[in-house]
Amino acid sequence: MTATERSIELVTVAAQAAADRLGHDIIAYDVSDVLSITDAFLLASAPNDRQVKSIVDEIEEQIQKQLGVKPVRREGDRDARWILLDYVDIVVHVQHTEERVFYALERLWKDCPELPLPEDAVKTRTKAPEPAGIAGDTDGELS
Repeated sequence: MTATERSIELVTVAAQAAADRLGHDIIAYDVSDVLSITDAFLLASAPNDRQVKSIVDEIEEQIQKQLGVKPVRREGDRDARWILLDYVDIVVHVQHTEERVFYALERLWKDCPELPLPEDAVKTRTKAPEPAGIAGDTDGELS
């Protein structure tokens, strides 16, 4: 079994919305062969809680506007570190960068095929912001 056209359509709209709100590391997996509860997972990250919420709000708004669909469940709003949108056909995970690294959902689903995404979303994979104190943070001093 593979993801349905409807699932791919939902993933495409959600991925573009995430890219429009400056989400990073956007990727989608076809999990239909290993899970019976959904066809696809979309993952996206943001460097702060406020942006996580902004990305989720934009995804929800664009899917409603373009496809007339609302999520059946939205979880994680309270802390906004990891918000999940469940559309039954797809599940969207928008995580704070630290949660994304810690939970490493890509490791769990790496054997599943990736779904094609809009060019704007694909480009976000090289734009992940570096955590503070990492490469390039020398304050003008050479080590």
